[in-house]
Order: sequence, then C-alpha cells, then structure tokens
Amino acid sequence: MTRESQLEDREPVIVEAVRTAVGRRGGALRDWHAAALLAETLKAIVARSGVPATRIDDVVAGCATQVGEQAGNVGRTALLMAGFPVTVPGMTVQRACGSSQQAVHVADNMIRSGIAEIVIACGVELMSKTQGGNEDTKYGRRHPEELVRRFSMPSMGEAAERISDRWQLDRGYLDDLALRSHALATEATQEGRFDRQIVPVVAVDGSPLTRDEGIRADASREKLASLKTAFRENGRVTAGNASQVSDGASAILVMSARAAREFGLRPRARLKAQVVVGVDPELMLTGPIPATQAILKRSGMALSEIDLFEINEAFAPILGSWLKEIEPDLDRVNVNGGSIAIGHPLGSTGARLMTIMIDELERRGGRYGLQSMCCGGGLGTATIVEALS
Repeated sequence: MTRESQLEDREPVIVEAVRTAVGRRGGALRDWHAAALLAETLKAIVARSGVPATRIDDVVAGCATQVGEQAGNVGRTALLMAGFPVTVPGMTVQRACGSSQQAVHVADNMIRSGIAEIVIACGVELMSKTQGGNEDTKYGRRHPEELVRRFSMPSMGEAAERISDRWQLDRGYLDDLALRSHALATEATQEGRFDRQIVPVVAVDGSPLTRDEGIRADASREKLASLKTAFRENGRVTAGNASQVSDGASAILVMSARAAREFGLRPRARLKAQVVVGVDPELMLTGPIPATQAILKRSGMALSEIDLFEINEAFAPILGSWLKEIEPDLDRVNVNGGSIAIGHPLGSTGARLMTIMIDELERRGGRYGLQSMCCGGGLGTATIVEALS
C-alpha cells in the first residue's frame, strides 16, 4: 500500500508548485507590477494542474512589505489580473519573511478543517520598488517609543551581528557558508534542477527570465573577504554573507485528497506538521532554532528521520547558529544553495523554499523535509513536509 493510497478524503495535499526565477534588485524583474508578477504564477499553476480557476476556493498570498503596489490585498489583485473569476476570493497575510510559508499553513488549515477544498498558497515581493519598505522612514516610524523602551528592536543586520557574538561565529566561517551557497546553487542550476519549477517571465530586455539572477558561479573566498562590513565597523556581516535584496513570486496548489482524486492529480506531498514560535526581539532572527526543536517534538520525529532541511539564509549567522545548536548532517542542509546565492524576495521565499524542497525530495527519493525561517520582530516558522511519490 502506498502512502498516497492511505490518504483520507479531507487530507490536504500539495499537487503543484511553481515560482519565477529570482531577480536582483534593479534587475530583470524591476519593471513588473507585484500583482502582475504573482499573477503569472497563478496562471501557470492552474494551467499545469488542469484545475479550472472556477474551482479555486481561495487564494492566500504572502507579502512582507504591504506598501505601494503591494498594498491593498495583493493576493486579490493578482488573481483578478490572472483572469480568475471575480467570484474567487483572495487574501494577503503578513508573517514578515515567513509570509508565504504561513500562506501554505493557512491553506492546509482551511482544507483540513473542511472550510475549503482547493486553495492556492502563494507569495510575492518586488524589492526593487519597496526596497524593504518596512525599514524605510518614509513609511513612518518603525517602532513606537513604548516598545523601544522594552526592547532595543535592532535592525536585522545588527541582529545578525548579535547572533555572531552569541555563537562566536567568525567572519571566515560566515564567508564559507556564503561560498557554499553559491557553489551549490550554481551546481543545481547547471544540472537543471530548477528548470521545471521556474515559470518564464519577460525580463526588462524582452527575453524570458529562466534562471535566478543572483547566483555567482565565480564567487571566491578572496572576493568575499574583500567586502566591507555592512552594519558594524568591525563586524562580520557583509553584503556577501547576507541574502540578496530581490524580486520574485511563487505559488503552491493545495487541495484535499478527495479533490486530487476527482481531477486525477497525483499528490506530491503533504504537510506532516507546522509550527510558529516567538523569540527574543533583541536577537530577533534566532527563530529557526526553537522552531526546529518544537516541530520535531510536535511531530514525534527524530532529527535523523529528516532527509532534507531548508533553512532560510537571510544572513549567514542565522544558518551558522542553527547548525551549532541543531547539529544536523550538513550534507542534508540547503543542498541546492540558499537565499545568500539565489536571493530573498521576502514574501515569496517561503513558498519558493518549499517548491525547491519538494522537487529535491522527489529527485532523491527522500521522504521528509523540514523548512524553517527567521522572521522580523522575533518569529520562527517551521514546516515538515512528507513526499508522497
């Protein structure tokens, strides 16, 4: 008996996952409207699956910086731009960097509870236009005085430096993690591991963008070592060992096992467990550590049972501190590179990581993948996915 055949009718399953290539800030995707870019992934996912847009019960979009073109419920705007019927609802969720991972959690919960049968979980961020607007004073004061009196509420870069202090991560080690990210992402790209998941979209030069722009095949320890620190004069975090400011969109089609059988679709994966934790905002970005511990406990699984880990590389110290605390087999971690190389369009990264993880589980014949992300304000998300094919 296969794992697929054991699914109950209401069990949520993932049947398709797509993304755009990730563009550099000011690069190939800079002229796109955020909703229009997200719409490209929505159109692609219904076309690939064969599920009529009329049957979509909801679209849940993650977006971290809901200003400008990304304001006003970008999820609903995107589905209308994709040509979905006006009867299809949409909403936008904000869990900072974990927004589209949270969108997947919401879709799973809606189907599991019987509220919906078919939901698209997705996400978008056009940082070429927002430039991380939540950090920009033109959008208003970042934190009220009452909060700052209780917590220092550092910038994300300063938080990464504090993590380096706490876990004694030196500059050379962080640069090595960055170099590893570029090398593995280069290898994955050259071997075509991302080809199926990427929806080609028109770049500024009129050609289709089919490869992530930020990956540097020529990255070297010497080049990384030459970069100035970005947040402290004598710090360790640089533009080279932090994620790139980027543009991109992603989408995942989640439905009940009953609906998958109705449409003759093969379930690719299911969510075995999900969790979100809060952490000290003085360090802010340590969430993946307790989130990983919590989800393993909740699922009753051992670390050794996880075939693949996707830990978002917002900054190298986040991955470095997680490695020191969790002590996984490094050969199972971010095996196709991470956000340091590929880029981190905030609201879309969670669904992108899940797309990459599911594809890689299938390629390797693995069963379980664990994804975790740090989120601004002191949060950590985690998901365990079980491949079904």
